[in-house]
Amino acid sequence: MFSSLKNGTGRCPEGAGPKIKPRCMECKQPFAPARRKAGYNVCLDCGDKAATRERKGWCVVQEYGKGPYQLITPTAARTTLRETNQKQPRS
Repeated sequence: MFSSLKNGTGRCPEGAGPKIKPRCMECKQPFAPARRKAGYNVCLDCGDKAATRERKGWCVVQEYGKGPYQLITPTAARTTLRETNQKQPRS
């Protein structure tokens, strides 16, 4: 069908051939080709769900009144948050 459109390289020239939208790896729904060019393999809805799950796994706190912010992971949360409490003596 498209053999007459092919140039000598074996590929269709830009703009020729069927327009195929990429499909999401999670829900298999088509999504914008520009998103695929940006390096994403999932649609906006599935990407948002994955980002929400990821954000629930960490927290940022300020350890002291004027100290820098620290990333708190679930494995270090108990120790770090105990040391953050300014009302309790650290021992």
